[in-house]
Amino acid sequence: MNVVTPPEKLSPKDFATDQEVRWCPGCGDYAILKAMQRTLADLGVKKENTVFVSGIGCAARFPYYMATYGFHTIHGRAPAIGTGIKLANPDLDVWIVTGDGDALSIGGNHLLHVLRRNVNVQILLFNNEIYGLTKGQYSPTSRAGTRSPSTPLGSIENPVSAAALALGAGARFVARSVDTMQSHLPYVFRRAYEHNGTSFVEIFQNCIVYNNGVFSQFTDKETADDNEIILEHGKPLIFGKEKTLGLRVKAGFFELEVVTIGKDGITEADILIHDETNRALADMLALMEPPQFPVAIGVIYCSPMPSYEDGVKNHMIEAKAHGRGEDLNALLRRGHTWTITD
Repeated sequence: MNVVTPPEKLSPKDFATDQEVRWCPGCGDYAILKAMQRTLADLGVKKENTVFVSGIGCAARFPYYMATYGFHTIHGRAPAIGTGIKLANPDLDVWIVTGDGDALSIGGNHLLHVLRRNVNVQILLFNNEIYGLTKGQYSPTSRAGTRSPSTPLGSIENPVSAAALALGAGARFVARSVDTMQSHLPYVFRRAYEHNGTSFVEIFQNCIVYNNGVFSQFTDKETADDNEIILEHGKPLIFGKEKTLGLRVKAGFFELEVVTIGKDGITEADILIHDETNRALADMLALMEPPQFPVAIGVIYCSPMPSYEDGVKNHMIEAKAHGRGEDLNALLRRGHTWTITD
């Protein structure tokens, strides 16, 4: 009789390559890489069934450092190539790694369509609010007033909210994390992996050279408790060092407000409960920012629906069922044809 040997349990080191990791010392990408390697080991995925696709930028080096299949493609086009890979072989796990410039500037159109189509891929957007690879120009997510080589007097443009844009494009899974949150990142990656359809994860990532500390207002230990809120489905939206601050819907208005538990008769019962399936709530959470509101971290929205490749597969089955059994050669030669002779 044949004895089936169970697959060997892989460790995070098994997902690391022998390539020199060439990011700047102190770059937040190192932490994201380690979190991903740990996540894949915990998930027990097969390396030969995993593909990382990237565009251009600092984040785009990611496939070189993962001992899986990988494609380092062209600027902004990683979603299109990732879609092709998933349609050609739906059994593959496809991760798309991109940056705020790569995804939201030249790649904005491709990002829009992979999200609305709901292709079953995971998109990781490293957001450091700057173009790091090309030496610090402002990006689509840079805040108004950002001084850079391309905006020496300060940017006059309004920044894009990556999470809000994803929701507007029809994304069915939108989440956020931070490069330094080493216990939270694997959780978000796992949730993205388990979702059927496009998963969009924005990761606030520090560029130590060209935009150091841009997220310190809500990521530093001294400020995080009061300026970020960790979302948990079914749990009240409470935050603050003493866990006395909360979110509720403002009376008479369809908007959120921050309230203090124990003040003016407010109790925990008045605090809004997070519901991942509530699209209206997701829109409001995605747009929150200090100092008026905390930044929402975690799964903002999750509402699965059939994936794009499932629909393509069903179309193929339907076409075959209604076909007449003709082969391609016969179809090509049907009707008027010409024979070329000497």
